[in-house]
Amino acid sequence: MATAEMSRSALWNPRRRTFTAGLVLVITLVAFEAMGLGTALPTIVAELDAQHWYSWPFTVFLASSAIGTVIGGRQSDRRGPALPLLVALPTFALGLVVAGFAHSMLVLLVARVLQGLAGGVLIVALYVMIARVFPEEHRPAAFGALSSAWVVPALVGPVVSGALTEHASWRWVFLGLAPLVCLGTAMLVPTARRFGARSEDPPEPRPGLPLAAVGAAGGVVALNWAVQDPTLISLLVGLAGVVALVPSLRLLLPKGTLRARPGIPLMVLSRGLLAGLFFTAQAFVPLSLTVVHHYSPTAAGVPLTVASIGWAAGSLWQGRQRELRRERVVAVGFSLVGFGVAGLSLSLPEWGLPWLVYACWFVAGCGMGIGITSTSVRVLALSAEAERGFNSSALQISDMLGQATLVGLGGVVVAALATPASPTRGVLPLDLVLLVGAVLAALPLVRATRGRAS
Repeated sequence: MATAEMSRSALWNPRRRTFTAGLVLVITLVAFEAMGLGTALPTIVAELDAQHWYSWPFTVFLASSAIGTVIGGRQSDRRGPALPLLVALPTFALGLVVAGFAHSMLVLLVARVLQGLAGGVLIVALYVMIARVFPEEHRPAAFGALSSAWVVPALVGPVVSGALTEHASWRWVFLGLAPLVCLGTAMLVPTARRFGARSEDPPEPRPGLPLAAVGAAGGVVALNWAVQDPTLISLLVGLAGVVALVPSLRLLLPKGTLRARPGIPLMVLSRGLLAGLFFTAQAFVPLSLTVVHHYSPTAAGVPLTVASIGWAAGSLWQGRQRELRRERVVAVGFSLVGFGVAGLSLSLPEWGLPWLVYACWFVAGCGMGIGITSTSVRVLALSAEAERGFNSSALQISDMLGQATLVGLGGVVVAALATPASPTRGVLPLDLVLLVGAVLAALPLVRATRGRAS
């Protein structure tokens, strides 16, 4: 209880409470936009007569977000996080306004590029600000607050977006958020001015970083497009994306990441694997519940909401465990995600117990809240001040790449072994592979913990 009270005090004491409130508000608004767009998009493309461009608002956002992540990390290290943060927020608001007044798909795509660039810069700059504003022992609680900001949007975002689209206009899904983003910006300005100056230590020179960012963006988009349209051509595009990604990752990720070197590289790798394992399994939950067990679309989507609640609960729990070794906490996160995936193997097949999916996916969500948040906490603790931006951007790039790669491979596995009308023969082997992957991914973390103990 005392630890929880100290964490709350650290977040809401007079010197930090405005920043904490602004942080939660801004992330909540970003989450509302992300959750609401999927609900409004069918109406948007119909009104703009652009049905064949349906996936592109997501695609261009993803590509520009990857570039923004790298730019935000580099500029936060070179100039301090204040400037990237205070440029990104108005840019995001501008993107919302442009989207709200868009009368063609081209204008909407420009708006999504602005939002993606700003969103990528914003997340990294906020990570660096958290490292500066909060002492190390209180950063887990700060990241817990950041994760909890996604709960309300996950619960009511699609409903609010649907109501606005049906009874007013889809344009208010964007326009209604813009003034609140400006309010969040004003709340963050005093703290950004106080803590956001450039570091006295110069960052490590990283030539070729902008080109690598473009390569990563193209690679991530190619992989996602290959997932959405699994044909021979898309397979070739996906392979081209991998070719673009490999040299880019050598510059965008810390040395030793793919070899799971202890420290920052292991945390960055764990972030990508954890995100990839979880979202690959989750991608086939609504499909299996709808096709195999004949659930309604609403009921089939409930496990995703339950997982969001579990994510917030796990993130808040880890925020109170300031004395735990973070490698061990991330290993626990992998274990809980593995437990959830194992539960899917018992609930999604025809002979399974479908109600079990709600409990097991809550557990998996807890694992994500514990593990994902702990990778951020640990990386910032290990990072020199002038390298926090680069390492935070590496976490985000690993997250994006892990999802794009493993979801794509999962789609290939399921398509090769089953059909959309009868997915069990593909989903069940995939879940078993993901379970083994979660166990194997936890082993380097356990070894790193033992090494520190000795």
